[in-house]
Amino acid sequence: MPRDEERLRILKMIEAGQITAEQGLELLKALQEAEAAPEAPTPAARWLRIRVTDVASGRQRVHVSIPLSLADLGLRIGGRFISGIPGGDLQELLEHLRKGVTGKLVEVVDEEEGERVEITVE
Repeated sequence: MPRDEERLRILKMIEAGQITAEQGLELLKALQEAEAAPEAPTPAARWLRIRVTDVASGRQRVHVSIPLSLADLGLRIGGRFISGIPGGDLQELLEHLRKGVTGKLVEVVDEEEGERVEITVE
C-alpha cells in the first residue's frame, strides 16, 4: 500500500503543477525500479563478547556474550572490569559499533590484578 500512496502523491504533484509530467514519469519509473529490486538480506546476528582471563593461569574468569543490539548495556557491564578506560572511551566504542566495526575493540592487561580484558564483536 505505501507504494500506491507514493504514486498518488506523484500524480497530485503533477496536477498541482509542482513538478512537470516528465519529472513525474521519472519518479514513477524510479519507484517501479525500487519495487523490482530484491530486498537486502537480513544481516546475521552479531555478538558483543567480553572476556576476562587470569593472566597467570589463562583461565577465563568472565565470559559474557550479548547481542550487539544490547551493546550499550554490555559495555557498561564490561566497563566495571576495565579500570583503564574512562566512560568517554566507552562512548567512542559504541560509535564504532554503530558504524559496523567488527573484530577486537579493546584488549587491556591489568598487571596489578593479573587480568586481561578483551571486548570483541563477532
